[in-house]
Amino acid sequence: MMCYQDHDDGYTQLIRFTDGEHYSEIKEDIDNLIRLGVQIESITTDGHKSILKAIKASLPDVITQRCLVHIQRMCMLWLTRYPKHSAGIELRKLVLLLLKIKTDNDKLYWIEELKQWHKVYKHYLQEKTYNEATGRYWFKHRLIRRSYYTIKRALPNMFHYLSNPKIPATTNGIEGFFSHLKNHLDLQRGLTLEHRIAFIKWYVYLSNNK
Repeated sequence: MMCYQDHDDGYTQLIRFTDGEHYSEIKEDIDNLIRLGVQIESITTDGHKSILKAIKASLPDVITQRCLVHIQRMCMLWLTRYPKHSAGIELRKLVLLLLKIKTDNDKLYWIEELKQWHKVYKHYLQEKTYNEATGRYWFKHRLIRRSYYTIKRALPNMFHYLSNPKIPATTNGIEGFFSHLKNHLDLQRGLTLEHRIAFIKWYVYLSNNK
């Protein structure tokens, strides 16, 4: 279920049942919200490529805030709990600080620390392993590299919430909504797919009426 929800009051503006996060469908959803007269000031998202592409196409001037929890969660998964190399250890420390950034000074300090990290380990990130038989190569430290470049690509849209307190830094609000919905669905395990969809529609309708 794709769900578009207002952060201030938790009102669900639109839902769609689909088999994936597809650009054409997401763009259609955003266009429909615009036609309905919904005033969109900002969008906080997990950063899926299809979502970002749809936002850029339909709402090029709207602020897009990347969810800090999703960035942190993915990087922690790739860096593991106990990194073996100092590059992973130091980057993990920075990732753990993400949700503690509350002021512009915090942001500037954190970004400077990230720059210093890259200055120290940029050659380490470029290390490659070659297969002489095929002539192909791959980066040796792919997960640390992936973590760093995930942050770097998201960086321009990570801290909009600092200049506008109405912008949520995370998607925790809608994640909580999904969690409660799943708990209620778990109590109705015998429902067919058609009835599960009907249940969800009623759940959203009744939640909005609250």
